[in-house]
Amino acid sequence: MKRVLRFLSLFYQGGCQAKNALYRIKLLRPKKGPLAVVSVGNISFGGSEKTPLVLTLVAALLKNGFKPAVITRGYKGKWERIGGVLSDGKSRSGTWTESGDEPFMVSLNYPELGVFVGKNRLKSCEKAYDMGFHVAILDDGFQHRRLYRDLDIVLHNPSEDLPLREPLSSIKRADILLLKEGSDTKTDQGVLYNLQDVDTFSYSVSNEGFYNLDRIEESVSVLEEKRVLAFCGIARPERFRTLLERTGIKPIHFISFPDHHPYPSESMKQIVEFFNAQKADICITTEKDAIKIKDNQALQDIPTYYLKIGIQTDEEFFTRAFSMLKRRGLPDA
Repeated sequence: MKRVLRFLSLFYQGGCQAKNALYRIKLLRPKKGPLAVVSVGNISFGGSEKTPLVLTLVAALLKNGFKPAVITRGYKGKWERIGGVLSDGKSRSGTWTESGDEPFMVSLNYPELGVFVGKNRLKSCEKAYDMGFHVAILDDGFQHRRLYRDLDIVLHNPSEDLPLREPLSSIKRADILLLKEGSDTKTDQGVLYNLQDVDTFSYSVSNEGFYNLDRIEESVSVLEEKRVLAFCGIARPERFRTLLERTGIKPIHFISFPDHHPYPSESMKQIVEFFNAQKADICITTEKDAIKIKDNQALQDIPTYYLKIGIQTDEEFFTRAFSMLKRRGLPDA
């Protein structure tokens, strides 16, 4: 799969370079929405902790009295093409199959948050503004040049050999670069070259606890001396395995499904069969996967938990990000 993505990335990069050139010479111009826009994105294929960073930014904005809305395409959701409002900050109206799994997960974490789904991000921003939101967080927006953004944040892990969506030099478009802690930047073809105007900070992924499928936090003691079957349907499953092992959990078996996996009956049957065959005691998955299996009857007699993750970064990152937003017109809360 990595070879296929690397081959396809050559065409994707070519398209991005052509598009970026048109924006650079101003033959194409981004359209400015009615509220401040923060973009969170990356330059590689596969997950790079974008959604956990979105949640971290949401928490910071709420803490400072702002009303944030998340603007997202809703990948593989029914509303991806037609658009939809998953949450207006007061109530949720939709399921994960309509909005996509990640937007639904975001809305569960912060019910007071606006969540707007669809390919037309400008239209979503207009809806958010009309509903009284102060700032839009554009999830996975670095390549979405059609919408003007007031702050561009890019996450990057130079140590991972991942196919790129666009050349490393594109990072120069960002305002803030977040590098994965412990990254070996010397091996990344000069990722940090000529980035004088890009503020750079480090980030790490943190374990925020284990929860049951009803989203109630459990003591880590429920996992002690248990035979664990782990499964997930995310872009980089090895990251999940690493996080579990770092917590002291070594699964007796690990099942990996494709990213955004919907868990049809065949997949649930496979999980149960492995659970019984391996004589496991419990199942562990990711938060994104947990929302899709919560009410599945196949697991009703199997104790199942998910690992919640967060993003840790320097306080200076938030100071710098808010400073830039204030300078570029973010209204007072």
